Amino acid sequence: MYAVVRSGGKQYRVEPGQRFEVERVGAAEGDTLELAAILVVDGSTVLATPSQLNDVAVRARVVGETKGDKIHGFTYKPKTNQRRRWGHRQIHSVLEITEIRAGDKTETAPEPTREAAPEKASPAKRTPAKRTPAKAGPTKATVAKAAPAKRTAAKRGTPTAKKTAGKKSTTPRKTTKPKAKEQ
Repeated sequence: MYAVVRSGGKQYRVEPGQRFEVERVGAAEGDTLELAAILVVDGSTVLATPSQLNDVAVRARVVGETKGDKIHGFTYKPKTNQRRRWGHRQIHSVLEITEIRAGDKTETAPEPTREAAPEKASPAKRTPAKRTPAKAGPTKATVAKAAPAKRTAAKRGTPTAKKTAGKKSTTPRKTTKPKAKEQ
């Protein structure tokens, strides 16, 4: 049996025992919530109309809270050097479905079993690895690589030289005013 529930403006397909994240709900950890069911499917039976969903209950337990992925934002106004970067992480509540009840049928989540954890074997002490003799052959220090050949610039008739920036003129430019149109 599974159900489709609504929470925080979104819809989720859930089964008993399933954990999922929803928009933050105002409940403390360990509280029980009842979620609004939109659809309930039990084998070949489908309950979807409001009259069929009157006696349907989907119960969930709040397991904890977590943060969602970071959303990065950037705003700017062109040509004015106004820029701002911002980020946001939405807080989500983690819910676990404990029970789906549809009329006379009820499906509950299996209770978590508290089995004793098997004892871990103590790790064996490591012995240092034996060193093997170095290979007889050239090493990086003894082998010198040949330097790549220098590329020469194509000759154009004059030797290449660095260009120097000339001084800017300090005299103001002469501007002409546009002539007014006569009518």
